[in-house]
Amino acid sequence: MKAFKVLLVDDEEDFVTGLSERMKLHDVGSEVALDGEQALKKVEEQNPDIVVLDLKMPGMHGLVVLDKVKKAHPDIQVVILTAHGSDKDEEEAKRLGAFAFLRKPVALEQLMEVVTKAYRKKVELRMMASALAEGGDIDSALEIMEETKKKEKSRARKGEK
Repeated sequence: MKAFKVLLVDDEEDFVTGLSERMKLHDVGSEVALDGEQALKKVEEQNPDIVVLDLKMPGMHGLVVLDKVKKAHPDIQVVILTAHGSDKDEEEAKRLGAFAFLRKPVALEQLMEVVTKAYRKKVELRMMASALAEGGDIDSALEIMEETKKKEKSRARKGEK
């Protein structure tokens, strides 16, 4: 699997820079944003594959960032990583399209596993849509993407991954 890019968003600077360094040791490219506004700017500039996002930050709440990222870039997979999330936050995050909802503290190995699965999902969706589009079947490609979104939302309502 090729290397992928992760944007880590958390207002706890020591935590997020340490996590970034640890991910780089696993050959995962990572960038850091310390708030929602900075995250949205970096998403536009760098087009990461995955965003690992905290919920409680000064300024823009993580759920708002999630919503904006998924609306502008539905293929970017977002993993919520928070110490302050409630069950209601988890439901809302999944409804908005989060790939996963993790609570701190989390082992690096577990986070890496979830991030890798999120990347694989992004690649699978892109390959499927691309193959159909190349075959001239744009409508089917769009239908598959839309059906996938519906299935994700349905699973999120049921609390599944």
